[in-house]
Amino acid sequence: MTTVDLVTALKAAAEPTRMRILLLLAGGELNVKDLTLILGQSQPRISRHLKLLCEAGLIERFRDGSWVYFHISDRQAGGRLALRLVADVDPSETSVRRDRERAEALKREREGVAQTFFEKHAADWDRIRALHVAENDVEAAMRRTIGEGPFDFFVDLGTGTGRTLELFADRFERGLGLDVNQTMLTYARANLKAKGCGKAQVRHGDLYSLSLADQQADAVIMHQVLHFLSDPALAIREAARVLAPGGKLLVVDFAPHELEFLRSREAHERLGFAHEQVVGWMKDAGLTPKTVEDLAPKTNDREDMLTVTIWLAERPLGQMPLTKRAASADDAREGAR
Repeated sequence: MTTVDLVTALKAAAEPTRMRILLLLAGGELNVKDLTLILGQSQPRISRHLKLLCEAGLIERFRDGSWVYFHISDRQAGGRLALRLVADVDPSETSVRRDRERAEALKREREGVAQTFFEKHAADWDRIRALHVAENDVEAAMRRTIGEGPFDFFVDLGTGTGRTLELFADRFERGLGLDVNQTMLTYARANLKAKGCGKAQVRHGDLYSLSLADQQADAVIMHQVLHFLSDPALAIREAARVLAPGGKLLVVDFAPHELEFLRSREAHERLGFAHEQVVGWMKDAGLTPKTVEDLAPKTNDREDMLTVTIWLAERPLGQMPLTKRAASADDAREGAR
């Protein structure tokens, strides 16, 4: 950050209500209505505080349907500064403790709604799982392929129920799941809390523009995500951007198939992926493909069951991310003029 940016950010944070907002957003994304209920202040007042924090680069806003949510993004220097500031606040302070209790009460209310949503749609997950080899076989292959770790920072893209974070909880120090569905995120938080996965958090995330800085993650997983995306190559490129040197990207998805009903009934954009297709995207993103494994249906399974493919790639040691390589190339072109 420049001196001017740092002073601006510190001025924005140097107000009691705005500091309380930062503390709340450090625990997860919230919207204006949430913050008015927790802090007991008017909507215009809260909106004004949020505007100042956004302008100072301490927080980011994103739209989810008709709602606008806010969170602290460590992709930006201001977000990283905000996290350092709130880390030094005494959690036993009366106002801090009261805000946290109100936020927890709000989360419990949402967890009830999320549980209802999941129960309503659980059949969808069960129906999809019934189309391929047993899920425990897929999960065992995922654990075997990515290796023992341990991973300092583990990222699950399209986290859904948070199952992948739960599956790998013994192999990371800090886990982060990203998803665009707020209801599923609420369910995932409750699920991870119930399973005792205290090292894992989930938050809203756009897979095409991750709120993470370059080269942060030691491992990134995309489990049954690509077939929902209109631009899977861009999502892999963004996943590669956040991988640290030596970091691993694990992609799990369907091999090519002809079950057209999945487009209309389950909103699948793609009917599976060929080996060379995903490998090509990984290479284009600057990664080194390592292994490809097919988990095919057993001979006694139904003929229409799908094959699941697992791709593993790594970021070479010492390689700068694509964003920095592009900037370096631009600088070189500029210097040659």
